[in-house]
Amino acid sequence: MIRTLAPFVLIAVLLGAWEAAVRSLGVPAYFLPAPSAVAVALVEHLPVLLAAAWITLSTAIIALVIASLAAMAVAVLVGLSPLLEAAVRPLASVLQVTPVVAIAPLVLIWAGIDHPERAIIALAVLVAFFPIFSGAITGLHAADPDLERLFDLYGAGRWSRVIRLRLPSAVPFLLEGHKVGAGLAIIGAVVAEFSAGSGGVRGLAWQILDAGNKLQTARMIAALVVLGLMGVALHALLDRAERAGLIWWRGR
Repeated sequence: MIRTLAPFVLIAVLLGAWEAAVRSLGVPAYFLPAPSAVAVALVEHLPVLLAAAWITLSTAIIALVIASLAAMAVAVLVGLSPLLEAAVRPLASVLQVTPVVAIAPLVLIWAGIDHPERAIIALAVLVAFFPIFSGAITGLHAADPDLERLFDLYGAGRWSRVIRLRLPSAVPFLLEGHKVGAGLAIIGAVVAEFSAGSGGVRGLAWQILDAGNKLQTARMIAALVVLGLMGVALHALLDRAERAGLIWWRGR
C-alpha cells in the first residue's frame, strides 16, 4: 500500500512546492504557470487535447505495427543465413544512431509536402524498428543448445529450425522489444510532427507548437501532461500484455 501511494505523495509534494514558489516569487504566467493554471488549461482544452492525442497515438500504433512486421520478417530472414545477418546488422545500427530530426526534412520531401502524415509514420517506423529487430535477433540466438543438437540429430532444415525452435525461443525478447519500440514510436511520432510543423497533422506536437507561438505556457504544459499520461497508459498496457504473453510462453 505504501509503495503504491509513494509516487502520488511525491508528485503532490512537488506540485505543492511548485505552486508555492510561483505564487511567492511572482513568476509571470507566460514564463512558468502555477500547477493550478495548468489544471485550468487542461480542463478548458481537454477535448482538443484528447483529439490531438488520438492522432498522435494512432500514428504511433500504425508505425509500431509496420515496424513489428518489418523487423520480424527481416529477423527471420537473417536467422536463415549468418552471412545475411553480418550484412544487415550494420545497416540496422545506422538506423538506430541516426537522429530523427536529421533525416526528417528529407523524408518529408520524399513523402510529399502535401502528405506529412506519411512522413510522420515513416519516421516513427524507423525509430521503433531497431529495438524490435534487436530483440528478435537476440532471441533467435537464445535457443537451448541441447534442442539445437536435437534438431541437428533429426536433420532439420534451416527454415524448420527457425520457425519451430528459434522463433518460439525469441518470444520473451520480442515482447520486451515491442514494449521499448512502442515508447520510441510515440517519441518518433511527436518529433516528426515537430519537424513537419505545418499543421497538416494536428497531433500533440502541433498543439505544443501552437501554444508556444501564442505564449500559452499553461496549455503547452497541459499538452505535455496528456502526452506523458498517454505514454504511461500505453506502457502499462504493453507491460500487462508482456506478462500474459510470458505466462503463455512458459506454459508451452
